[in-house]
Amino acid sequence: MDLYFMNDTDIGKELGHRVKTMRLNKNWTQQEISDFSGISLSAIKSIEGGKGTILSLIKILRALKSLDALNSFLPKPTISPKQLVKLKGKQRTRATGTKKNR
Repeated sequence: MDLYFMNDTDIGKELGHRVKTMRLNKNWTQQEISDFSGISLSAIKSIEGGKGTILSLIKILRALKSLDALNSFLPKPTISPKQLVKLKGKQRTRATGTKKNR
């Protein structure tokens, strides 16, 4: 699936569908996830519908014991060796604002 050909709403719905599939694979109801995660049933329905908050998503993934999915979803960015040499070991704190590669 090429996410660049999807609009933001459709991507949200796809993520919600994936969360729902994870829940169903564990044979849990929405109410069970709600009870275990401490978030409302409407928040569960919202996430599965492609809306909701990042915090709700994190709580659902924690309840499903699937937080490791976040590492695949959004891996921790690393600095390239070339940038590290350029920055002389300092951590980058702001962007230069160039519009290359956009």
